[in-house]
Amino acid sequence: MLETPFLGQNPRSCRMRVLVTGGTGFLGKNIKDYLPKLLGEEYKVTLIGSQPYDLRCQQAVRKALEYYNPDVIVHAAGSVGGIGANQENPGKFMYDNLIMGANLIEYARIRKLQKFVLLGTVCAYPKHTPTPFLESYLWEGYPEETNAPYGIAKKSLMKLLETYGEQYKMRGANLIPVNMYGPHDHFNLTSSHVIPALILKFYNAIKNGDRQVRVWGTGQASREFLYAPDCVEAIAKAITTDVSLEPINIGTGEEIKIMDLVMEIGEQMGFEGDIIWESDKPDGQPRRCLDTARAKARLGFEAKTDFQTGLKNTIEWFLRMKK
Repeated sequence: MLETPFLGQNPRSCRMRVLVTGGTGFLGKNIKDYLPKLLGEEYKVTLIGSQPYDLRCQQAVRKALEYYNPDVIVHAAGSVGGIGANQENPGKFMYDNLIMGANLIEYARIRKLQKFVLLGTVCAYPKHTPTPFLESYLWEGYPEETNAPYGIAKKSLMKLLETYGEQYKMRGANLIPVNMYGPHDHFNLTSSHVIPALILKFYNAIKNGDRQVRVWGTGQASREFLYAPDCVEAIAKAITTDVSLEPINIGTGEEIKIMDLVMEIGEQMGFEGDIIWESDKPDGQPRRCLDTARAKARLGFEAKTDFQTGLKNTIEWFLRMKK
């Protein structure tokens, strides 16, 4: 692991400019809260959302890079959602993610940026990947069908960044975060990921005096969850550490069954009714759990927040927003 200024730069005499896409999204808001503190005064962090720059448009990407003149791009923007949203928007999710990432990587090449940090997705892994997932398994099968278009788009961008490294000597990092949760998440029953959707379901049930909460699937699938502020720490290390463009898993290395997750959220929120499992609905990928040895070895990154604490913080943040 090499902690060093970028070639040709001295961050002690010149602040490195970091441009983060997806600044108005869930991860982007956590990046805004934590990344400047983690990087320190040697870096200037700027975040942009979809307005006024639509990253699907090449001209908009060119204007954004000309205006902000970054040394580093962190691409955290994306069209994303839970199983239902993926089933309803396969073309949109694939197109939006492909075109945004390709535009940014190409214009980063044209402008000879110092680094490009890409946020990929665990959805890129094949459906029946042996657990824990090793980065070398990425191309050994087709992703889980309900989110395959999104996963394939992100996986294609990871490979694009690698090939730009081979041909154009582009530098940066290919990060594969596992499912994230935490403050600033989107709490919506149709488009949210599993944790915020469940928190909202239990909140509504308690508020309405309902004695039942209905949950998709059998509860037997497992997932690994990463507290979003921990992911920001991994991003900071990817900016300040010189690594190759081989994919790097970012997670905790621990998994939990959806059934146990539901019980944990219900207990923390004080729900005392019954859980109804809608087994005719899809479970999604059977298991997700990452091997995080490469992140530790190359970035010096290990997730710090245990799941119960992160979940407690997330629920408390959500309840504050509801007041």
